[in-house]
Amino acid sequence: MDLSIMIPELLLALPLTLAITFTAMIAGFVLALITTTFRVRRTPVVSQFADLYVSYARSVPVVLQLFVAFYGLPLVVDLFDVEDFVSPNVAAMVGLSLYHGGYLSEVLRPAYLAVERGQHDAADSLGYTFRQKILRVVGPQAVHIALPGYGNAIIYLIHNVALVMYIGAADVMATAHLVMERDYNQYQFETYLVLAAIYSLLCLVAWLVVRFFEMRNSKFALTATPAKVTMMASV
Repeated sequence: MDLSIMIPELLLALPLTLAITFTAMIAGFVLALITTTFRVRRTPVVSQFADLYVSYARSVPVVLQLFVAFYGLPLVVDLFDVEDFVSPNVAAMVGLSLYHGGYLSEVLRPAYLAVERGQHDAADSLGYTFRQKILRVVGPQAVHIALPGYGNAIIYLIHNVALVMYIGAADVMATAHLVMERDYNQYQFETYLVLAAIYSLLCLVAWLVVRFFEMRNSKFALTATPAKVTMMASV
């Protein structure tokens, strides 16, 4: 097989893979923040639904979540009597966003709870609102704790993007299978090797970005205890 022909074909499908990944990453992060807020504040009824959502995202295989999104979204669209806009790409983004949001919530919630209780009490004693406490005191420390787990969640998301081919999204993995079928499956090893290199590179970039923020955020770990002392002394 001529790699100079195969690699460009796979790279043509890379923008769709990246679009699905970034959409799921951003939407999932927003969902995780909302879900985690309800879970840590234990809002009646809503927090139970949040727990149920996280349980679904963590318990159901990702490929099944994609099928639920693919076949379930058209039913939801019909209920509102609007034009059907659901495509395999949209279903992939929705399904992976829901998965990533639920999984990431189990990274953010323990990070929030891991911050020393004295920090919460000090912020409460100063009359901080929940939002102020998160932004000024607890949040920076929780971010430092959550970053390694967040990096793992991003890598798992990149891995699971490869499953969108099962609902018809023409990502890199689906394109690779089309290339192999066109060549009568003669070059499977070479094709999968190129795929492995592409996904490894994506994961490496994600790890480097998260690592960069880990190093920049490490100062919060060093200043956490002095921050508490300063706040308590000002009460």
